[in-house]
Amino acid sequence: MTSTPADSAAIISIRGLRKSFGEHVVLNGIDFDVIPKQVIVVIGPSGSGKSTFLRCCNGLEQAEGGRVDICGRTLVNEGCMLPDADLNALREEVGMVFQSFNLFPHLSVRDNITLGPRKLRGLSRAQAQIEADVLLQKVGLTQKADAMPASLSGGQKQRVAIARALAMKPRVMLFDEPTSALDPELVGEVLQVMKLLASEGMTMMVVTHEMDFAKEVADVVVVMDGGIIIEAGPPETIFTNPTQERTRGFLQAVLSRT
Repeated sequence: MTSTPADSAAIISIRGLRKSFGEHVVLNGIDFDVIPKQVIVVIGPSGSGKSTFLRCCNGLEQAEGGRVDICGRTLVNEGCMLPDADLNALREEVGMVFQSFNLFPHLSVRDNITLGPRKLRGLSRAQAQIEADVLLQKVGLTQKADAMPASLSGGQKQRVAIARALAMKPRVMLFDEPTSALDPELVGEVLQVMKLLASEGMTMMVVTHEMDFAKEVADVVVVMDGGIIIEAGPPETIFTNPTQERTRGFLQAVLSRT
């Protein structure tokens, strides 16, 4: 099957993306482009395919159909995935932050951040530590460099996870509901770091239920339901004048809880 050509201006280009788990269709023909420095926020009800969509953008889930081009590589085309060596190289350019923090519990904060650059980018320990300390300052955790993960709050752990992803100097950052596991009072400190990254021009795709973040930071809000994109547009359009009744119902339900 011939895929629609990718948009050469896009850093992520997705055509006809399809993914199922058994007989359950999770993604049913996604077409979307992300331009460098854009912030894309993906919203929608639980089970709509948002996280699977994101995970298909770095090969954590293998799509069965369609095509994903990202950072100049064809990640998957009609079920054929990049070879492992090329996939690992791609993931150095595509950072991902998950709901759970996935820090190494036996390593200090600084060592969690320096491990990837030392092993994969070939940095010396000294240079990796210099870069880690810069990132810790960016995420507001300079004083926690020598702390162990068990001593950190959830918000601090997530900020370390963001610093660790940034240490690989990615061209794209993917965030899969990065605040959903946090106590409400800790959400703001993580979102503040993400806002800083957006202001610095980082290309970002963010799955979130934080509607205020979407309104303030997104260039494009993508609304998913039933494995498809039902509409996408600037936040001022999606939140004030959505075209789809399903979007209006979802936003009414979500915003009434805030």
